[in-house]
Amino acid sequence: MKRICLFIGLACLCALSLNSCHSSVVENYTTTVGGVSIQNGDLLFVGIPLDYHLTDSAGMDDAIASATGKDGEINYIHVAILEVDENDSLWVIDATIKHGVDRHPFRIFLSDFTLKDGSYPVLDVKRLKDNTAAASYVEKAKTFEGRGYDVYFSPDNEEQYCSELVRNSYVTDKGAYWFSNAPMNFKSEDGTFPPYWVELFGQLGEPIPQGVPGTNPADMSKSECLESVGKMKVEN
Repeated sequence: MKRICLFIGLACLCALSLNSCHSSVVENYTTTVGGVSIQNGDLLFVGIPLDYHLTDSAGMDDAIASATGKDGEINYIHVAILEVDENDSLWVIDATIKHGVDRHPFRIFLSDFTLKDGSYPVLDVKRLKDNTAAASYVEKAKTFEGRGYDVYFSPDNEEQYCSELVRNSYVTDKGAYWFSNAPMNFKSEDGTFPPYWVELFGQLGEPIPQGVPGTNPADMSKSECLESVGKMKVEN
């Protein structure tokens, strides 16, 4: 009887410890895409050369590149959460203007981010150095599905922009964020606001949130809590 009670007690402890037994062993599936071994909960950073224009007219991605990139560097304009399911299928959870906060197959993500010349941007996979609770962060991200894209870049509403979704999903059971906020910058290197931001916030009737606490993919990609996994080599 004592042995039975001890076994039940240990089982309860395992279930109560952040679902750690279930998350790290059962749900941390892996798959290989584009030559990169991907684990559930990895982050995918989308990068382009700073002088590359995604569209014929300046848009949000170009404005982000101007505000967060440095000349000659690959600049990260988007970040997404990768989910590997039990069938080794790869899913993407992210926040975009087109879909809002959404979970969709990786092939849909590739279609959305195909460049105007038919090629793909840099797809850089990074992983938390402590990846034991990654599955729980993926599940947290799913709770934001259906919310709109945060065009206001505000920390005080329900909508999410891409790096905001990642920050709000990667939170420990003690409420600690893996990724910190910093004053946001919307200005180009010459100190002026790109026309896109001026027009967007003019239409919204809001001031450009220069200096408001927030995140961006470029800074997030350099977080000390992350390690590089590899760059996907995906072909059409």
